[in-house]
Order: sequence, then structure tokens, then C-alpha cells
Amino acid sequence: MTSFSFDLNATDGRARTGVISTPRGEIRTPAFMPVGTAATVKAMMPESVRATGADILLGNTYHLMLRPTAERIDRLGGLHTFMNWDRPILTDSGGFQVMSLAGLRKLTEEGVTFKSHIDGSKHALTPERSMEIQRLLGSDIVMCFDECPALPADRDRIAASMELSMRWARRSREAFGGRPGHALFGIQQGGLEEDLRGESAEALKEIGFEGYAVGGLAVGEGQEAMFSCLDYAPEQLPVDKPRYLMGVGKPDDIVGAVARGIDMMDCVLPSRSGRTGQVFTRRGVVNIKNARHADDPRPLDEDCSCPACAHYSRAYLHHVFRAQEMISGMLLTWHNLHYYQEIMAGMRAAIAEGTFDAWQAAFHAGRADGDIERL
Repeated sequence: MTSFSFDLNATDGRARTGVISTPRGEIRTPAFMPVGTAATVKAMMPESVRATGADILLGNTYHLMLRPTAERIDRLGGLHTFMNWDRPILTDSGGFQVMSLAGLRKLTEEGVTFKSHIDGSKHALTPERSMEIQRLLGSDIVMCFDECPALPADRDRIAASMELSMRWARRSREAFGGRPGHALFGIQQGGLEEDLRGESAEALKEIGFEGYAVGGLAVGEGQEAMFSCLDYAPEQLPVDKPRYLMGVGKPDDIVGAVARGIDMMDCVLPSRSGRTGQVFTRRGVVNIKNARHADDPRPLDEDCSCPACAHYSRAYLHHVFRAQEMISGMLLTWHNLHYYQEIMAGMRAAIAEGTFDAWQAAFHAGRADGDIERL
């Protein structure tokens, strides 16, 4: 069996490109992971997600443990078989969703007890249970169970949360055990406090993980504050292991994160936006619901090869969105995911060629131009 490994192939400034090797295939970095919350990337078939260029998907521990349950997925052959995706899957720990979605939650040293947002049933999630659920799911990359406080929060709250997360990280490592070919990632916390981030990184390095995430960002702090944190946080983590920024983001967030040394990202934004008529293009954001598109025979983006752009007009996409036809969410989600993967491929090539600064400048210039003139 192929072991889990990371090879750093080239750097350009702080931007990096490489390959994560797993038994289920290679993940080219920088990598964007589409989010398959409930064992599906909404409005997409698995083969369509792969066709956009995705090497890896994200599954959600919290949602899957509640429905259909990790035990049922295990009985049915594991998450890969269950959702018909034979390439790598990363599962989050469930901690963030417990904090943001669950009702009547109670946090203790042991873990979190909460009520399901689906039916009000009571559940407990601990580092040990999170590791068990992710083992039952069979994910290739497993995330430590952590606590993520919403920002802004006072320093004492952030410090206490970070220290608890580090204790939970050690318990997660012990509960993960020996699983050849599978990886456990630690999650750095510490809010926007550089010294607390440093303490967290040192604690995680002492425990030892196959990869490291920058957690606790994209929770309301804004892009400027996030970038300020990323100016130092990735550099506090091991240079020879993948660095994953959780829950990010918009196209310019992603480019800025890669410029600061991030290797992996995930976000619901391209799929969620596709279902609500918001389309990301190299010339910025297009709202297909706007009346200006009703008689426009041109594609969303004439330089894009996705099915939405290759075969359909803006007028048609406007019509099916306004008519609430399912094909609208399917085509617009496909386009958005295709565009995100184009960004990743462009960055990988530019970093390898040593032209990342020029690529970044062209990326920002194109988006600053704005959408094509209306007819």
C-alpha cells in the first residue's frame, strides 16, 4: 500500500506547489477541495466533480454522524463506496458544525454534548468519538477534534480555547492509532494572536501529525485580518508537511492564501453560490438573475470550457434560474467549481515556472475589469 506522503516540488516566494500521495491517488497542491457535506457535492455527480479537476473532496463528520450515521455508511462499504468517489476524501472533525449549528450544546474538558439540528436528539462528540466516526467513514485525511471560537473574542477566551484544542489534539492522535495509508492533521488555533498561534504550532509539532491546518479563520474577521494572520501562521508550521486553510474562500482569498504558503483549501462558496445564481468568472462576479442577461446570447465566459459556457447562453441560464429549474444549479455549480480548479491549475503552473507574481497581477487585473459590456 502506498503510504501518505507530501513532496514539495517548487516554491516561488512563499507560494508552494507539490503533490500529496495517498493510496487512493495523488492530490496536486495547491488544492481546492469541493465540499460534499452530506456525501454529495450538491447539484453535481461525482464524475462531474472529477471532470472539473478536483483531486479530493471534503465530507462532513457532524452531518454524516447524524444522517445516515457513520455506522450505516461503514456497513455499506465506507464513504468512498457509498458516494461513488474513489479518490481521496478529507473529513472534518465535526467541531465547527457543533459550535455553529447544534442547539443547547455544552462544552467540557471531555468533549461536547449537543442536540441535533435535525430532530433534537442528544449526542456527544469527543476526540475519541470523532476519530471513531472518521475511521468508520474511511476518510483518507482525518482532522483532529478541536474547538473553534467565533471572532471577535477576547484574548483569554481564545487562549483557553486553543489550550483545550491542543489537549484534544493529543487525545485525537492517541485515538487515531496506527492506520497505514491514512493521515491525521492537527489544527492550529489562536485567533489573531501571533504568540498564541506560535504556542499552538509548537504543541502540534511536539505531538506530530502528517499535515497541519490553520483553523479558526474565515469566521467573521474579514480578509485583511485573515491575511495578516496568514503572514505568519503558515510559517510557524513544518515546511515539509501540507498546510490546510479551513473554510476559505472567495477566489481572491484563495490566491492570497497560496501567496502566503497555504497548500489546501475548502469552501462551500462555489457550490452554494451556483445554486443562488452567483457566478465567479475571470472578470469578477456575475449575478445571472439580473435582467440584463435575459436577451444575451453570449456565454458566461467565452474562455471557459465548462458545459455551462460551452453549450448555453446567458439568456438560457437566466431563464432556468428564474424558472427555478434544477439544471440551473447544476450548470452554475459546475461552472464555479471548474473556475476554482482553473485558478488552482494556473497557480500550480505559475509557481513551477517562477512566474507567480505575474500570474497574480493578471488574475487581479482581469477581475478588476468587471463583467463584459451589456448588449
